[in-house]
Amino acid sequence: MRDLKNNSFADRAAAAAAAKQALLAKFRPKPTVTDPNLAQRQAEKAAELERVRTERQAAKAAKREQVAIETAATQEAEAIDQEARDLELKAAQKAARDARYAARKQKRK
Repeated sequence: MRDLKNNSFADRAAAAAAAKQALLAKFRPKPTVTDPNLAQRQAEKAAELERVRTERQAAKAAKREQVAIETAATQEAEAIDQEARDLELKAAQKAARDARYAARKQKRK
């Protein structure tokens, strides 16, 4: 055992410095072990990510196209309905005009 009573200042300072170095050594970054398959796994992950992105873009494009088709069909149906209403209105107006004309003609006779 060391003699605790006969420690000099230099011995105590050296022991404190050694303790401080040991404490700092705990927080130093440890050398990492590199996985030999890291590059392959990263490439597989990137390929999977690209595949998922492509699928999502295709799904979005298909949905956009479907919405466009539905919108066009709705607009076409509305246009046909509007045209039918316009024709009915014109026919009613013509019938009313013809009735007025016939009534005037009847008055003259």
